[in-house]
Amino acid sequence: MRIVLSLVMLFVMGKINAQELPYYEIPKAPENYTEGTVAARMVDGLGFRYYWGTEGLREEDLKYKPNEEARTVRETLEHVLGLSIMTLSAVEGKEVVFKKSDHLSFEELRKETLENFKKASDILKESKDLSNFVMKIPRRNGDTAEFPFWNQLNGPIADAIWHVGQIVSFRRSSGNPFPKGVSLLTGTVKK
Repeated sequence: MRIVLSLVMLFVMGKINAQELPYYEIPKAPENYTEGTVAARMVDGLGFRYYWGTEGLREEDLKYKPNEEARTVRETLEHVLGLSIMTLSAVEGKEVVFKKSDHLSFEELRKETLENFKKASDILKESKDLSNFVMKIPRRNGDTAEFPFWNQLNGPIADAIWHVGQIVSFRRSSGNPFPKGVSLLTGTVKK
């Protein structure tokens, strides 16, 4: 109950405005199909699903897990942040630097993940050649493993979509269904 009241107060005070976060609605589709615009649209679809899959999560939702071996919703959100970092790092041409996220509030975690997806999408939209985006992952032995953009599609992007589906399923199981009025097909919200 406290978290809900805190969120309401933050909205009222103007510290968090839902429509200021990326992906309240999916961005307008580009006019042309290019490698970059198609890849960006995949990330936009992910961002939109993440936005609404995480909108209105309660403390009990964040703690929920279906069994002892599973991650909690909160742990899954932290994993998705890591996946968003992997995607953004690749398109920025940087080596992936994973960071601890357990100290972040839910709102901070959500905001950073959405912003990472938006930044990655914006870069991809302008791209003419996806082969320039190499994923560089540091190994424990000090080497760096490099993967082409193909692995970005079937790795972090697809994995994040998978986990957003888990979050939606888990929130339903904890008594907090997906918000009504959200069209995943059109990327719009009935107001």
